[in-house]
Amino acid sequence: MTTSQPRVVVTGIGWVTPMGHDIETVWQRLLNGETDITPIERFDARTFPTTFASQVRDYDWKQFVKDPALHGQPGIHTQFALGAAQQAWSMSGLDQSPNFDPHRIGIYLGAGEGVLDFQSYQKTSLASREDDGRTVNTVDWGKAAEQFLDGIGEVEQEPNMPASHISREFGIRGPVYNCLTACAASTQAIGEATSILRRGDADVMVSGGTHTMLHVLGVTGFNRLTAMSTRNDDPNTASRPFSRNRDGFVMGEGSGIIIMETLEHAQARGATILAEITGYGSSADAYRITDIHPEGRGPAAAMLEALADAGLDPTQPRDDGTPPVQYISAHGTSTNENDHIETLSSKKVFGDMAYDIPMTSIKSMMGHLICAAGAVEFITCLLMLRDQVIPPTINLHEPDPELDLDYVPNVKRETPLDTCLSNSFGFGGQNNTLIITRG
Repeated sequence: MTTSQPRVVVTGIGWVTPMGHDIETVWQRLLNGETDITPIERFDARTFPTTFASQVRDYDWKQFVKDPALHGQPGIHTQFALGAAQQAWSMSGLDQSPNFDPHRIGIYLGAGEGVLDFQSYQKTSLASREDDGRTVNTVDWGKAAEQFLDGIGEVEQEPNMPASHISREFGIRGPVYNCLTACAASTQAIGEATSILRRGDADVMVSGGTHTMLHVLGVTGFNRLTAMSTRNDDPNTASRPFSRNRDGFVMGEGSGIIIMETLEHAQARGATILAEITGYGSSADAYRITDIHPEGRGPAAAMLEALADAGLDPTQPRDDGTPPVQYISAHGTSTNENDHIETLSSKKVFGDMAYDIPMTSIKSMMGHLICAAGAVEFITCLLMLRDQVIPPTINLHEPDPELDLDYVPNVKRETPLDTCLSNSFGFGGQNNTLIITRG
């Protein structure tokens, strides 16, 4: 990290998750090793290979905004983001600082799409099908679309819309971006927002991610890739990162949003500093769309870049003999490939010290929130630093003999923590890593 650059700190956090809609409730459930994975309710999935998911329930986005009429009928991913953003904004104290310059506040999200109106889309396609049953008459398709599709609904499910609604809710008029780099998106968004603050293009950034793929096409796609668990008889134990009998991830949904500021700006307004973002690294595998390079070269490169950005040497222990980071928030999807290669990558980066660094996956409890996963896992790192405790990797009762690092199985662990490393890896070969240090 270049000393002449502004330091970047976090002053607010918020989330909407399948395990709850406020910070402390969800955090305590994670520490207790709880989960809430049940049959899919969003659509009839009884004939699918996977019939269960980790779903947001009993959530009313209208309770989190000043005027629901301002937002019309937002997509479900936007609904999640508005609730998470309001929590973070309030915690940061920006709602008590009315004199900020809206042009110096920006947004960088890693947001995915909302729920596609699948039935209406199918009606449109069937109504415009030619007699051969294989081609579509585009003129007829347009006419059918006018009849069956809701124009506003189609716009609202786009990935850029959560940022649009957040800017409207809080009067943000600075730089606004969204990236959609699959499961790495919200970690990348936080890293890129850090870069914006460091180069002086904003004083405050709203960052994080939001996503749901709990719709027919989303679940179908991952089932066809054989990436999701099919443990339909026991969904609460289906997510088993690093376990010998893991068989795929569990789909989740939700949002995690953070407020980031330059240290100078936060101190000037007397904000409470939760943590500092000291390092960011990003890489590409340049390999395959759905496979990580078998040598873990992409994940290792992202971790090394983030450590270098934070001024940390992965081969050098601290003065007290402990590793340069005391915890790794694993991508930890519970797929055979990811868990094996993430373990391998950690060993490549830290050598023998990798055995002394606890590594857990909250996806064992939360499920995989796809684009929102990285932001939610980043928030858990802040809470770990605050409370000096690591939530467990649950369902880890049958260790994989090839995976031999410290995954904190089944029970939380109290331990001194100063610096955390958080990983996110996405289909397409995107790899992103953040370093978070106690504030």
